[in-house]
Amino acid sequence: MSNARENGTLENSCAEVRRISWLGIWVNLLLTVMKFFAGIIGHSSVLVADAVNSLSDMITDIVVLIGSKFWVRPADDDHPYGHAKIETMITLFIGVAVFLVGVGLVHGAVEVLVGMVRGNDIASPTRLPFVIALIAIAIKYVLYRHMLKTGLRIKSTAVIANAKNHQSDMLASIPAVASVGLCLLLGDQYAFLDPVGAVVVSVMIMYASWEIVRPTFGVLLDGGASQEQYAKISETILAFPDVHNFEKLRTRHIGPSGLSVDVHIRVDANMSVWDSHELTRKIKQRLLEVNPDIVDVNIHIEPA
Repeated sequence: MSNARENGTLENSCAEVRRISWLGIWVNLLLTVMKFFAGIIGHSSVLVADAVNSLSDMITDIVVLIGSKFWVRPADDDHPYGHAKIETMITLFIGVAVFLVGVGLVHGAVEVLVGMVRGNDIASPTRLPFVIALIAIAIKYVLYRHMLKTGLRIKSTAVIANAKNHQSDMLASIPAVASVGLCLLLGDQYAFLDPVGAVVVSVMIMYASWEIVRPTFGVLLDGGASQEQYAKISETILAFPDVHNFEKLRTRHIGPSGLSVDVHIRVDANMSVWDSHELTRKIKQRLLEVNPDIVDVNIHIEPA
């Protein structure tokens, strides 16, 4: 029952993951081209950095699209708990990739600033990067909200992580607008604000990567249920009059939102095998009903 429920949920969400990923791929391809050429033509290193960020977003969209074909696979003999952790691993990959992009952009911006200190001249940005950055913010906001809503609805950590990645891209365009706008407003002597804006963008990107990576550790290290979930599971088990007590209640994540429960319950020593079997079936069914995150339940009978 639990395996069928888990597999059905994964299969139903897979189509949504692919749809939203394809949307992200095309939007980020458009933004990458727009930002890159506007940054080159308009002499804006911060917008070129922003273009690289959009390119990384497109790559993570592709990774999610490919990965969704694997984490939806049902359990088999070699993987009795299914393949859902592939989604968590992809989420971790997205976070690491975003961090590396941020590091690379910081390095490039610092090189430009060092060159300016040494006397190298750089051209001031034109109005084109300013306009393109404003358009990018509007497009990315719509994509971020749509992707986040979809990820929360289907409980996909990879899609949610990708939405946060798109949010970082959107927020990264704000310093781009600010730095280019100030350069236009204040004149050529403030051209250094453009690479400074690139540094700010890069730091924001690296911070966003930590927010993406942090939740994956608990799942990959077999973290258990939250205190609230643990209390709810305990209350559900003890609600059955035939259960005298329970012990060895253990839980662990077997995917981004899937929770496995293992528990030993104590019942009357004279209870028949049939009655104890029916009791465990009812407890299992009830646990699956009250907590949608639970996808697998193993109950062991012990004499009271």
